[in-house]
Amino acid sequence: MTTYWLAQGVGVIAFLIGITTFINRDERRFKKQLSVYSAIIGVHFFLMGAFPAGSSAMLNAIRTLITLRTRSVWIMALFIVLTGGLGLAKFHHPMELLPVAGTIVSTWALFRFKGLPMRCVIWCSTGCWVIHNIWLGSIGGSLIEGSFLVMNGLNIIRFWRMQKRGIDPFKVETAQQEKPAAR
Repeated sequence: MTTYWLAQGVGVIAFLIGITTFINRDERRFKKQLSVYSAIIGVHFFLMGAFPAGSSAMLNAIRTLITLRTRSVWIMALFIVLTGGLGLAKFHHPMELLPVAGTIVSTWALFRFKGLPMRCVIWCSTGCWVIHNIWLGSIGGSLIEGSFLVMNGLNIIRFWRMQKRGIDPFKVETAQQEKPAAR
């Protein structure tokens, strides 16, 4: 029983760290914060005995940081194969496939998209995690992924409205990516 409450406590810590992730318009900060959240929630899932979700979350953390450096299709494929392989290796219930599917979809999004399209695909991925976390009984995981679903959904609408008015909500991100790297 102690492990259960420790796991739930780690999940709540992940919730507190991850709550502001989708507010970031700067893609680098967004990805760094998402990576920290993913690592902590991965520990939570391992403590809950949910190996497919834990391994998917840990791969999320590493993958998200790597997307700051490369958008290589080969690296993307490697993470998709690792996620599928690790997730399928120890699943016991079909619901455990939801975080694996969500991670595969978000991997594709982070390597192939930017800005609003990336956030829309990640929003769909989040739906998989919400259903899984409620099924698992993860308090912090359900709270954070439910919050991600709402916050990212509202930000998608806000950013889409900004684009309709001719405002680039990701201009900070675009300007930073166009600057030559300081050496």
